[in-house]
Formats: sequence, structure tokens, C-alpha cells
Amino acid sequence: MASEAAPPFIEIRHAGEHAGQEVRVRGWLYNLRESGKLLFPILRDGTGLMQAVLFKKNVPEAVFEQARHLTQESSLEIRGVVRAELRAPGGFELDARDLTVYDAVPAEHPYPITPKEHGIEFLMEHRHLWLRSQRQVAILRIRHQVIRAVREFFDNDGFILADAPILTPAACEGTSTLFEVEYFGDKAYLTQSGQLYAEATAMALGKTYCFGPTFRAEKSKTRRHLTEFWMVEPEVAFAQLDDVMHLAERLVAHVVTSVLAHCRSDLAALERNTAPLENVALPFPRITYDEAVERIRAAGGTMEYGTDLGGGDETILAQQFDRPVMVHRYPAKVKAFYMQPDAERPDLALCVDMLAPEGYGEVIGGSQRIHDLELLRARIREQNLPEEAFGWYLDLRRFGTVPHGGFGMGIERVVAWLCGIEHVRETIPFPRTIYRLFP
Repeated sequence: MASEAAPPFIEIRHAGEHAGQEVRVRGWLYNLRESGKLLFPILRDGTGLMQAVLFKKNVPEAVFEQARHLTQESSLEIRGVVRAELRAPGGFELDARDLTVYDAVPAEHPYPITPKEHGIEFLMEHRHLWLRSQRQVAILRIRHQVIRAVREFFDNDGFILADAPILTPAACEGTSTLFEVEYFGDKAYLTQSGQLYAEATAMALGKTYCFGPTFRAEKSKTRRHLTEFWMVEPEVAFAQLDDVMHLAERLVAHVVTSVLAHCRSDLAALERNTAPLENVALPFPRITYDEAVERIRAAGGTMEYGTDLGGGDETILAQQFDRPVMVHRYPAKVKAFYMQPDAERPDLALCVDMLAPEGYGEVIGGSQRIHDLELLRARIREQNLPEEAFGWYLDLRRFGTVPHGGFGMGIERVVAWLCGIEHVRETIPFPRTIYRLFP
């Protein structure tokens, strides 16, 4: 006779689809309670938590004794019947019939991250293990959904993904924040932005975007900065500043809607108040830099006209709106060399920053780009940038130049805002800061 087929493996998130059925679940021990002849191991598998009920009479004695002595994060497999139980995590539990241990964490060398309070330095030193906590899992799920929504938005809007190189021959945002590397006897730099290359692909494809890691060597210690972060950068031919702003608000609205639709349980795990996110509806308010300065001063800020907005200024301003606000037309002197000047006020750049509400600061920075060859060449010289390194970039203005524009959106800042967490270091699996290159 043929042997009886083994029950299927399932993911915990699909447990409700198998009520009354015998299944196998694999994962790691999240917690273990004992009550007389009953054990209540809680298993996590990356998709959720599930409690099993182990009756001593239902399993071999050796299995029960082995289960009794399991410690946190031991890896195991439990076979049993799924049944509804509203009091259990996820609303279902496993009536266990057997248990197999893959690796038992020794009691004399237990898992270092316990339910007690740990300092942030300890947690960051153990980031490779801290990622297993329910809070970190929820954040990484939301990050995944943000990235998924970004790609979905651009793919459905006719954009073509054309990624930019990570190693570049020159600066994009200024020379003071570059990571220099040796490149076969020459100097190269880790990219600050893929924008210049996206401008080239936009002249080939019309609407394009790049998406990848970017690097800034600024010695910033704020909760909003990392030295390595991920940025999505669309670029559009025949676009002006209004087109850039319209694209930016549509993208952010889509991302927020997508996270609210797909990540409710993760937001709840983070105890995120979603009411402010529900307010993120089109259109977003738009104000000029001049008006922003007036508003900041009226609210008690001390911002000087002609300077860029600082973190405190952004917070004061964003608190006056219930959704992201777009600030446009900054003084050209505080912005990048490639930004098109305003025809009516050449001292202003046709640029925009989008500020997230609730004190999360700038999540998008963009502009209409200079499309005139001689003006761009003059700006490169004014900034003391090596003109020879930008020869290819100037070519874009020599051969069929058109008005065009785009922006960059930092994934980590968006994730921090949507999750309602204080520091961006928790929004990326392994953060890099001026103090941290480990693990």
C-alpha cells in the first residue's frame, strides 16, 4: 500500500484558508507558555504569528519534553490541525500532533534580544537579529509595499525603468559630500543621484525613472539622514515645473493609498495613527518660497530670507497643513546648478520640495532642468565643476534640447513618515550612518 501523503506546508498568513485541515508550519519560536500538560508555542514564519496547542497525551513523551525546553528563536516545524480561535494571534491556532526541531538555541547561550528593554546601540549592534522583531518586520513590510507601489505607479503611467550607474566620474549635487573610490588608477565617486543619467534616458524614452542606492558623505547626525539610502528618480521630456509637481503629488498619493490598502495590520502593529494618512488626498497645497518664509516667521520661526529651509523650518511649515505641502521657487543660489531659472524672476529656481506632514520633512526634491546649452555651461563654471566631466551632459543640450524635469523621492523618509517612526535608521534593513558600518 502507498504511504499516506504528508500534510502540506502552509504560510501562517494563509492559515484561515485551511481551517479543519491538517498542515505543517515551519518557523521560529516566538514565545512558549506552559500550563500543566499543555504547551502553547507561538511560531513566527515571516508572514505572521500562530499559536500551537500541544497536549501531552497527543504527542510522544519525548516530543513533549523536547518542546518544553525549547528557547526563543529555535527553528522548528509543527504538524497539526488548523482551528479557529479568536483569542489566538491571527484568529487561528494549530492543534499540534507532532513537532520537529531543526535547531534548538542552547539555553546557556540564549537569543540576545529578549522582551525586556534594550538600548538602541545594543539593538543596532545586533541589527541582523533585531530584524526578527515584530516591529521591524512590520516596518520592512511597509517598505516593501512602498517600493511595490512606486514601481506600479510608474509602470502603469508609461515610464520605462532605466537605472543609472552607482560609480560616477563627477558630482551631481556638489563636491563636498562625495565618497571617493579608486577606479583602476583614476578617481570615481559613489553616486549622489541618478538624475543626470535619467535626463539622458528621458531624451531617448520620453518618460523614464531610475531606482537605486545613493550616497551622501555629509556628516549629518539628524534623524532624517543616512549615508546610504534608496531613491526613485523620474525624468520627463517636454515637462515644466507644474508637470513635475503634478507627477510628484500623484505618486505620493498613490503610495499612501497603497500602504493603507495593504498594510493595515502592520500599521496597527506599529500603533500608527492612520488618521493623518487618510487625509493625504489630491490636490496638495502649493506655496512659493516667499510665502513659506512669511508663514515660518509668523509662526515664531527665525528663518532668514535667501537660506534653504532647515529641519525646524520644515516642521513649522508642515504643521500648518493636513497633507504634504509643496514649496516651489527657491532662491537659485541655494539650489543645484542644473535648475532652470524663473523667467519672471531669474534669481529664483524653478524647483520644488515636498514636505511631509507630522514633522517628517522633505520627501521629494525636484525641478525643471536648464535646457539651454550656454546657460548650463555658465552654471557649471560658476560652481567650479570640472567641465570636461560634464561633456556628455552638455551634449544633451546640443542635440535636440527640450524643457524637461523630474525629482527624487527618498524611500527611507517616506517609510519613516508612513510608519510614524522617529528615525530613518529603522526604515532600511542595515542602515549606514557616520557612526555605523556594522553589521
